Amino acid sequence: MWLAALSLLLTAPAGAIAGPTGEAPGPRPSPEPGGTKSACAIASSSRPIPLPAGALLLAPDVGAEHPSGDYRQRLSRTTLGWPRLDRWCVWLEPVSSAGPAALWEQRWWQATRQALQHWQALLPIELVADPAAAQIRLHRRRPPRQYGADGRLRASHGRATLQLLEVSRDGSPRLEPSVEVLLSPGQGSEATALHELGHAFGLWGHSEQAADAMAAVPGAVPVLALSPRDRATVRWLYGQPTPFGQQP
Repeated sequence: MWLAALSLLLTAPAGAIAGPTGEAPGPRPSPEPGGTKSACAIASSSRPIPLPAGALLLAPDVGAEHPSGDYRQRLSRTTLGWPRLDRWCVWLEPVSSAGPAALWEQRWWQATRQALQHWQALLPIELVADPAAAQIRLHRRRPPRQYGADGRLRASHGRATLQLLEVSRDGSPRLEPSVEVLLSPGQGSEATALHELGHAFGLWGHSEQAADAMAAVPGAVPVLALSPRDRATVRWLYGQPTPFGQQP
């Protein structure tokens, strides 16, 4: 069952994201118009937004299926609004280009990068070399086991953890969702990355259909691309107003 929680050796030139063999795949951090700074500025300060215990995500309004062919009613929003940004900055944990673990690390990087490209086809996403410039950070790490609803400890291959922050970038404070994504190395990592990235980009909920990347329970065949319902849900979500990315 998918679980989501509420919590390249860089050999390329400066400002580029290095791939597992030292090449620099796109996209690269892009400069601001008329300047040399990256569009994703490094945070000079950040602080968590205080919320009452258990008040991070509101329960979804699950009801009759919408005729629009999406699963919007299964999404949760935060107490401040929908946790989305008009542009995302993403950091991908570096991997080794040599050594005994390099092959497995490179496979993890390639699978994660492939999953990210599906989301880049829908959303403005920039890869950054510094985790302090990112709202989403992808780590090559198996998530710790968690207790399920049945009281039993369960393992998962991926987990996304959400936090709400007030962040200062280029001297301007703004509200941001901040997401840490743990993705276990190994088989099935591309499907897991595709799913957990969906949470990170604001889809805090699950589809009831196994053919969707955001299915609550995966089917027998791994989902390696976004379905029409996934895409429709993203389009709906990014049409909703949000306070995130704005000054508090």
